Amino acid sequence: MKRIAVLTSGGDGPGLNPCIRAVVRRGLRAGVEVFGVRWGYAGLIDNDMTSLDSRDVSGILGKGGTFLGTARCPEFLDINVRRTAIRHLNQRGIEGLIVIGGNGSLAGAQALHEMGFPTLGVPGSIDNDIDGTDMAVGVDTTLNTILDAIDRIKDTASSHQRAFLVEVMGRNCGYLALQSGLAGGAELILVPEREGPALEDIAKTVLNAYLRGKSHCIIVIAEGWKPGTKAVQEYLLDRREELGFDVRVTVLGHVQRGGRPSVFDRTLGTRMGAKAVEALLEGASGQMVALRGGELELFPLTEAVKQLKPLDSVLLELADLMD
Repeated sequence: MKRIAVLTSGGDGPGLNPCIRAVVRRGLRAGVEVFGVRWGYAGLIDNDMTSLDSRDVSGILGKGGTFLGTARCPEFLDINVRRTAIRHLNQRGIEGLIVIGGNGSLAGAQALHEMGFPTLGVPGSIDNDIDGTDMAVGVDTTLNTILDAIDRIKDTASSHQRAFLVEVMGRNCGYLALQSGLAGGAELILVPEREGPALEDIAKTVLNAYLRGKSHCIIVIAEGWKPGTKAVQEYLLDRREELGFDVRVTVLGHVQRGGRPSVFDRTLGTRMGAKAVEALLEGASGQMVALRGGELELFPLTEAVKQLKPLDSVLLELADLMD
């Protein structure tokens, strides 16, 4: 291969820039010209690509987000749209593509592979819901951002004798809620992978914290948990006199996606980006670079996108013991 391309797709997150940087610099060291695709798959459709040199990726290691830009591109599901994308790649003499992103992005990478275009995936998702890899790029920084927020909220909750509902991202995956809630000492963690508890049982948790003499009660809720944060808030507010604690809600939202990547994410992004280039140049396609037991391996994209990564049942049990 003489020319390859790299794109970031879907939601942004810390660590994507270190991954792009590694792709570019590892490719250049191998004598390969590297193109950056702007705005994810939309850039393939619009033929919005540019050749990158080492200087183009200088200074981005410590920056959050992705300097290439990213977007969601539902039209990429159309095979005719994907044909246009492949045509644009071929017109530029690009022989391989590295896709950094989450489940939908990796499904797009697999679709290109099935159409005969060499494609490698790198898991970049703050949700850590991609099956086959222990960690995705961006997860560690996001967890530390959430934990910092929980620690700060606990300070103000204790000062005012309040219960706080802290909603975190994760769509249908409760990984962020479980890990941050466990590390942050939450009294209760609500995740979509596990049914319940009933609203009255959540109220009992708040009351028990009050009766035990605690100055606060922290409940971490994954955004995909049903019936949802608002339902819990309304139920508890209707009973605040009997529960002892007043109730406040903090939705962390997109603050979780931003910020300088941690040491772990910078290193993981760099390792995965370099590994993706090496694998692509060795002829691999339809694979994802995965962290498994501390080592990088190739994992089939078909398996990676088949299902969401399940939560660790041992950690769920541990969280129950720590309330």
